[in-house]
Amino acid sequence: MAKANTDYLKLPGSYLFSTIAKKVKEYALENPDATIIRLGIGDVTQPLAPKVIEALHSAVSEMGEKETFRGYAPDLGYEFLRSTIAEKDYKSRGCDIAADEIFVSDGAKCDCGNIQEIFSKDNTIAVCDPVYPVYVDSNVMAGRSGEYDPEAGCYKGIIYMPCTAENDFTPDLPGEVPDLIYLCFPNNPTGAVITKDKLQKWVDYANEHGSVILYDAAYEAYISQDDVPHSIYECDGAKACAIEFRSFSKTAGFTGLRLGFTVIPKELKLDGVSLHSLWARRHGTKYNGAPYIVQRAGEAVYSEEGRKQVLDQVAYYMENAKCIYDGLKECGYEVYGGVNAPYIWLRTPDNMSSWDFFDHLLKDANVVGTPGSGFGPGGEHYFRLTGFSSHENTAEAVNRIKKLHI
Repeated sequence: MAKANTDYLKLPGSYLFSTIAKKVKEYALENPDATIIRLGIGDVTQPLAPKVIEALHSAVSEMGEKETFRGYAPDLGYEFLRSTIAEKDYKSRGCDIAADEIFVSDGAKCDCGNIQEIFSKDNTIAVCDPVYPVYVDSNVMAGRSGEYDPEAGCYKGIIYMPCTAENDFTPDLPGEVPDLIYLCFPNNPTGAVITKDKLQKWVDYANEHGSVILYDAAYEAYISQDDVPHSIYECDGAKACAIEFRSFSKTAGFTGLRLGFTVIPKELKLDGVSLHSLWARRHGTKYNGAPYIVQRAGEAVYSEEGRKQVLDQVAYYMENAKCIYDGLKECGYEVYGGVNAPYIWLRTPDNMSSWDFFDHLLKDANVVGTPGSGFGPGGEHYFRLTGFSSHENTAEAVNRIKKLHI
């Protein structure tokens, strides 16, 4: 008799953002005249950069000619994109990352969720709290946790590293040594960053204890401060203990195109086993590659003109983040983030629960955000707003929130 994977039953009924979408849809059906402004999901709103559109058109034309048609992409991704990434993202910052250590994919979310497959089920994991839900959920699905404790708001067997206002939302080194450590900077959801000196301590810790750091750098393009590293490979010894994830979704607005990559240095080994080889085997077996036209679009992001255009978009979203930060600060909210990331992390007023505040904003201001408790127990009494809307909608949302009397 076939058996289901009952580890899935440990999870909540639906993914955090699916729950939000359902609640908003129900409210919209009941209130058809409401003008809802969405500052919840981290989806972009500005059109693709002209240089990217130009590359897409050119690649589509190539696909229509016998001489330039492409079929399946190479397992790791096309050489033209991997070499460009190695040069522009890594070597330019003094990081010795080779093109064949880069695996092109359809996005960081998939890679962050799938990377756990190359590790033993017996490995323990540590996550920041609050945390991007995919890290926890994918490990729960794989059986790498105990049951969910509703009173504590967390899973047994997973090491939660508190990120609070007191430690600037950056975790302290855990006393209980984990096998796998998930770090995300600039951080989703808090918008916090980590300095190079502090990140070096994590690298040293991982190398000392034989841990592997899974480093999500999806928002590195938003970094504005000089002492904040764009890559974990800027730290000495990181190639021996760290895997890095990157995304074009927020950097260049590719949420609808789907493109990202994962870096696994060849020297990263566990008991003599190359993680690069394991991921290459997994990648080749379960994935057929990002489309040629999308990889050409990704290459265009690194051109001189393309880079300027996507950075202009990043600046646009950061202007929104500043508008939210300043507006909420002005009316008395305790606010964080918005400097090196497009996220605003705010304390709910009067100790209101995250979901109660969600309902309050939706019903009384027609503004959608994300309840902090959806990111883990440490997110309770906090709330996330994003800078990914238009200038007009962002300003309107802030004005609506200012008018609320709580």
